[in-house]
Amino acid sequence: MKQALMEVMRMNRICRMVLVTCFGSFILVIFYFQSMLHPVIRRNPFGMDICCRKGSRSPLQELYNPIQLELSNTAILHQIRRDQVTDTCRANSMSSRKRRVLTPNDLKHLVVDEDHEMIYCYVPKVACTNWKRVMMVLTGRGKYSDPMEIPANEAHISSNLKTLNQYSIPEINHRLKSYMKFLFVREPFERLVSAYRNKFTQKYNTSFHKRYGTKIVRRQRKNATQEALRKGDDVKFEEFVAYLIDPNTQREEPFNEHWQTVYSLCHPCHIHYDLIGKYETLEDDSNYILQLAGVGSYLKFPTYAKSTRTTDEMTTEFFQNISSEHQTQLYEVYKLDFLMFNYSVPSYLKLE
Repeated sequence: MKQALMEVMRMNRICRMVLVTCFGSFILVIFYFQSMLHPVIRRNPFGMDICCRKGSRSPLQELYNPIQLELSNTAILHQIRRDQVTDTCRANSMSSRKRRVLTPNDLKHLVVDEDHEMIYCYVPKVACTNWKRVMMVLTGRGKYSDPMEIPANEAHISSNLKTLNQYSIPEINHRLKSYMKFLFVREPFERLVSAYRNKFTQKYNTSFHKRYGTKIVRRQRKNATQEALRKGDDVKFEEFVAYLIDPNTQREEPFNEHWQTVYSLCHPCHIHYDLIGKYETLEDDSNYILQLAGVGSYLKFPTYAKSTRTTDEMTTEFFQNISSEHQTQLYEVYKLDFLMFNYSVPSYLKLE
């Protein structure tokens, strides 16, 4: 609640958006601009052309044009988060808008729920397994009722959920305009350490060890043993960081989705997200979304305590052996995520 109130105090200017249009085989970006002539809280920016779901109000209508005139602190909080993204995109326009268009392939992380008119951009290591489970319940037409009864591996089978890149260009544009779009974010370095711990310290992740671990060891470790070069199952965090900041890494191929930036996965400077949930307020934000979807009375976001969860204290320990030079370079890689989602520079960093 304290964090939410702090964000509420950061009220900013309002953003507007020009609707997405089609151009050839590309999707034109959504442009943002701001006006000091408009109030901070915006009501129903899409007008009355939002098609209602089977006679009920759509999530967009519930969000931007609530029945109750008084807006909740939660609604104000999410407005501020939207403004933060908009302001960051404007302030960093040269780096945030390197490409002026998106292709359908850029939309493979956007999961579509036709019945409730919602689009969820999933970000690995930010409760995406549970959110995929919830989306399977929402889109399963009664096939599933309890998200936690869905095995984790089943939630990650691509055929179980439909993504936006599977639609035609006109269908994509219609859904980007008319559906409520949301994503969840996390403190960037905490997410990074979580990805490292999961993919490089767990013995069962042999595919990651072979695919990435062997490459990292070969590049970053002097006098590596033949066994390490063959297995790649003992990558140190320092070696992982060196791999991420190496310019050759992204020249060869994009980052894996587990450590790719949220900016690159979900394109928040090109797609207007109506709700930005945070890992730090996961339960409240998730249930607010389900409430807007009209399912909050019978579907709650699953919560359970996990002692293995990566914490800020744990992240601090991992960065103790990273040089200030490498810390600075790594921060530059994830800088837009820090700024866009209002995460301060970690106190443990020794930036040059």
